[in-house]
Amino acid sequence: MKKIFILVCFMFLLHETSAQSLLEIYKKGTVKLVPDAGYAQGNQWDKVFETYYDTLYNRPMGNRKSIILMPDGSVVVNHAYHNYYSLFDANGKFVKEFGITGSSGKQLQKVNGIAGIINNNFFTGLDNTGKMICFDFNGKYVKTLTLDYMTKQMIPLSNNKIAVVGWVIWKDRIRDFVAIVDYQTNAQKVIWEKFTNRSDFVTIVNAQEVNRDDGAGDSKRQLFSYTYKFDKGYAIQHTMPYENVAGLNAPPKIAFVNNDLIVALPHTGEILTYDVNGNLKSKNQIEWGRKNLSVEEQKEIQKKAIEMFSEQKDKLIASGGSQEENERILAEMKEDLEKITDPIPIPVFSNMIKDSDGNLLFFEMPESEGANRFNVWIYQDGGKFVCQSSFECDDYNLSITPSKMVFHNGYIYALQTLKESGGNPLRLVRFKVTN
Repeated sequence: MKKIFILVCFMFLLHETSAQSLLEIYKKGTVKLVPDAGYAQGNQWDKVFETYYDTLYNRPMGNRKSIILMPDGSVVVNHAYHNYYSLFDANGKFVKEFGITGSSGKQLQKVNGIAGIINNNFFTGLDNTGKMICFDFNGKYVKTLTLDYMTKQMIPLSNNKIAVVGWVIWKDRIRDFVAIVDYQTNAQKVIWEKFTNRSDFVTIVNAQEVNRDDGAGDSKRQLFSYTYKFDKGYAIQHTMPYENVAGLNAPPKIAFVNNDLIVALPHTGEILTYDVNGNLKSKNQIEWGRKNLSVEEQKEIQKKAIEMFSEQKDKLIASGGSQEENERILAEMKEDLEKITDPIPIPVFSNMIKDSDGNLLFFEMPESEGANRFNVWIYQDGGKFVCQSSFECDDYNLSITPSKMVFHNGYIYALQTLKESGGNPLRLVRFKVTN
């Protein structure tokens, strides 16, 4: 009996020492995301995600979905502009669609996506009146919290607190800030803020709509964006690969790690650590260097925009556009080309994701479309930079954002599009993280 006990202990220790942490996998270089073949089997994706083909003002909107991972490993999928959510069990099997039932027993209309879980209840993003709806796991309404601003991100903390990245447009300024909201009392405490004069925002190239194939065999009107904007010294949004990177499109990123609230600033690379009551504990600076978008690179982007717009003029006119308006826009684009005289700093990172081991993954601004290089920080002993790696996947086109990728027990649960698909490409998938 003693020999058996010793053998069992030895096998347990062997398993423990051979099991790799996520950090060890990152340190080896490129990380392979391998779909778990046994997950989410048997789902009829054309039916489960039929809203993938939604459009709004002739623009595709069906991929504006996000996932929420529940404590038992089941997943809820948010559908933008719909009054219901999709529930999948811990094995990825579709269970049902459900909504929020009010005190009257009727289902609430015009509800927003679920932003997180707190006190065994869901809480939604804000509606256009600043209301956050809280309801239990069965869809029964619990309470409403009200905020007097718009939000970019909300995450639950401990102690019945919610951290919020908010923004407000004032008459002459734009205010970006981070606040902590008390779930019980609705009390709010702003812990960080930044003001930008509205006059500092300048549009260099306007976005245009053109006819373009959507990949599903249909030609639809889509936003063909060659938008190029900046505020004083910082890029806001422009042609890939640097889209949605700063200003209102790159607010602070937040995560809850080791009972601390981490606030990371893309513009400066500064990492602020707060306790759950909003008291600043420490400051760190991202160690990798900043990059600039050179004058030459900006001009190449602008020239490409002019070339593409020129090629699409006839299609725009055929679809109802004005010849005079198109000529005016083209002339402005050419004038703007001559106004590009200074380099523009590129934000230090684009996205931040917390893994299930408590590491923070900071994804750098991509140098090419689809690039996803990331640097890893661990928040032990005040936080430090550890290594650099990247994700690769043979089967899926990766969309790397916290709303579409969630770590749990060493796996990544994700909402991604399949590269080779005979129908609807959107899938709920669980990735094994390996080298």
